[in-house]
Formats: sequence, structure tokens, C-alpha cells
Amino acid sequence: MDRNIVYPGSIPLDTDLLALNRNTMIAIGYLARAVLGTDPVLDGLACTATTPASMQVILAPGSITQVGALDVLDYGSLPADTATSLLKMGINTTSSRFTLAAPAVSGQVNTYLIQATLQESDTVPIVLPYYNAANPSQPFSGPAGSGNAQPTLRTQRVGLQLKLATASSLGAATVPPVDVGWIGLYAITVRYGQTSVTNADIASLASAPFAPWKMPSLRPGFGSGVQSFTANDTFVVPQGVRQVEVEVWGAGAGSFASVSGRPSGGGAAGGYARKRISGLTPGQSIPVGVGSGGSAGVVGGNAPSAGGTSSFGNFTSATGGSLNYLANQGDPRNGGTPAGCGINGDVNLMGSAGQGGYLNQGGMGGAAPMGGAQNSGTTGVPGVFPGGGASGAGTGADSATPYNGAAGASGLVVVRW
Repeated sequence: MDRNIVYPGSIPLDTDLLALNRNTMIAIGYLARAVLGTDPVLDGLACTATTPASMQVILAPGSITQVGALDVLDYGSLPADTATSLLKMGINTTSSRFTLAAPAVSGQVNTYLIQATLQESDTVPIVLPYYNAANPSQPFSGPAGSGNAQPTLRTQRVGLQLKLATASSLGAATVPPVDVGWIGLYAITVRYGQTSVTNADIASLASAPFAPWKMPSLRPGFGSGVQSFTANDTFVVPQGVRQVEVEVWGAGAGSFASVSGRPSGGGAAGGYARKRISGLTPGQSIPVGVGSGGSAGVVGGNAPSAGGTSSFGNFTSATGGSLNYLANQGDPRNGGTPAGCGINGDVNLMGSAGQGGYLNQGGMGGAAPMGGAQNSGTTGVPGVFPGGGASGAGTGADSATPYNGAAGASGLVVVRW
């Protein structure tokens, strides 16, 4: 941080104080950027209904940090500086209120957007006394005795704005677009005939960059948040999150039913991938696919099926365990191969193949990475979750009795941030 130097007996200049303010702001701005990065960050500014209920909403005090030019206008005797860019903070120490209105047509809704930006302005104008060299006992009133007032405070605030979309039917209602240079915070829906706004009408935008954590709650690495998926779904990137770490397991294959004198082999396991993904946007939706475990083979009925593929968007995936092309319903003794494998991960692992059936004993089911193999029984035994292949079916103590196979275990997707 730059610091001014002054000396005893020297005439103080206005720039001594102004430069101190500017240098302090630069130092804090660069420190904030080192901690928060360069994307906007919001803190506080919670939007709630009034008590008692009314057609107004209240935004609590809060702050915004946003990159901007050092000084767009001259700062006293210091010239404007638009070349230096830093993270600046606008602070609202008091609450703000907005008044909403219900639509005038039955069946319609009004959809409001509250948006924010950092606003800087020169305020508190005062007619200042100036030194009069010609007559020191009679100071000038205003610069050169002009009597003009001058701003005495350069403020940085959270600028807030309420924006209304064209009234529309409830099913067709959309949030107004965020203006350039502004950040969308909340969407508020008001229906025809509504006489007060409730908290249920207020929704925070997924893209609003509210600070999700405070320093005491942070810990190194990933693990502050985790979400597991055992069925197809969508992952929505949480507020404040830009990167995630994903683990993906493919599903295990099912096993054939045994036939008289011929036990069935175990099903192959699914693969595994692990990947760190950066460059995400809060509110971004990413499809998650979870492979279904392969179906079981049935005596005198259907053949088993392979395990399904699990995926995290287009970023990474893991295939499921396959059926052995040499095994069939008439001779199911060969185990499942090839096993599934990870695709496009930072780490890609292959599951193990199932064992072949031998004598009157079914083969063991294959193990997915970081999972367990499935021991065989008289009938097939379902695969070990996640991604394990089913064990094969035996032929009983007489080596002649057929039994059903079993289903493979389903896949799994785990996301950490």
C-alpha cells in the first residue's frame, strides 16, 4: 500500500488527505480481489415481506463487491483514473422498500425483478470557506468567493432497481431480463386480486452471486457440499460455486439363469470415472444420468441385460458391465466380460469381469472400483452397490436343477464442491 510522506513545517495539501483515502481504497480493493476473485459478490440484502403484510417488500442492509474504475471523475485535486481497475464495495447500512401492484386483469400476474449494481456518487453539497490571501480575516465563501456549494462525500452504495415485466397469464409469466451492468437478485410474483405480498411470492434467482459461506465455515478442498444421485436427475450449480468434483459409477450387468448341468457365470461390473470440473456458472443446470442395473435372467424366460452408463452432462461418464458374448441361455457358464470403464475423467478405472460358473456353483459377480464382488449362491445374488455385477446361479446339490440369475447393481453419481 502506498503511503504519503509529510514533513514538519510543510504546508499541508488537500492531496495529502485525498491520496490517503485513495491508496487505502486501492489496498482494500486488491485484498478483496485476492480473497473473493473478480466476479461480483453480494452479502446480506435479504428480501422479505413486510410485517404486517402489505404490497411492499423490504431489502435488508448489505453490500456488493464489483470490479470498477478507480475514479471516473476527478477526486478533489486528484485527476480521474479510469485505467486502474479494482474491486470496489458498495454498502447499504439501511433497509430499502419497494411497492408492488397486482395486475388489473383477472388471470394475469405481474412479475417483478429486483436488480442491483454498485453506484458511486458525490453527495453532501456544502458551501465551504476558502482562504482569502488578499484579506485573510475574511475567508471566501465557496471557491474564489463564488458562493457555490461543492460535494463533500464520494459514496459507494448498492444501487437497487425494481423492474416489471408485461402482465401475462400465470403459465406464461417470465422474469424481466437483467439490464446490462446490473445483477439480478429476486423475482417476485403478484397475482390478480392480491392485496399483500408474502415470502412465498419472493424467489432468489439462482444466478444471484450471494456469498454462500462465511470464513469460519470454510475448510480446505472439496466437501463443504455433496449431492448423490441414484436416478436420472439434474444438478443445479449452487450459488458461489464455480467448480465441482464428480465421481461416476456405471451399473453392473445381470446374470443368466442356470440350466441343468450348467451353472451361470457372474455379471461384469460397471466402470468408474473421477473428474474435477471448473468454469461452471451458479444456477447452471447439468443433466445427470444414472445407469440402471442389468436385469436378471429367468429360467425358461428372458435373458439378462447389460448395465447402463452413468454420466455427468458431457463432462464425464462410466459405462456399465457387459454380457459375455460366449454366454447364452443354453450355455451360461462364461462370466461377464468386458467390464465397464470410465471415460474422460481425470481418473478412469475399469470394473472387474464376473467369474465363470464351475461344477454346480455360479460365478462371482464382478466388483466395481471401490466396491465389492458378489459371492454366488444357489440362485443368482444381486450385484453390490454401486455398479457391481450379479453373481451367477448354481445348479443345486444334484447339479441338475436350474435357478434364476440376478440383477446387477445400479450406478451412482456423487458431486462435491
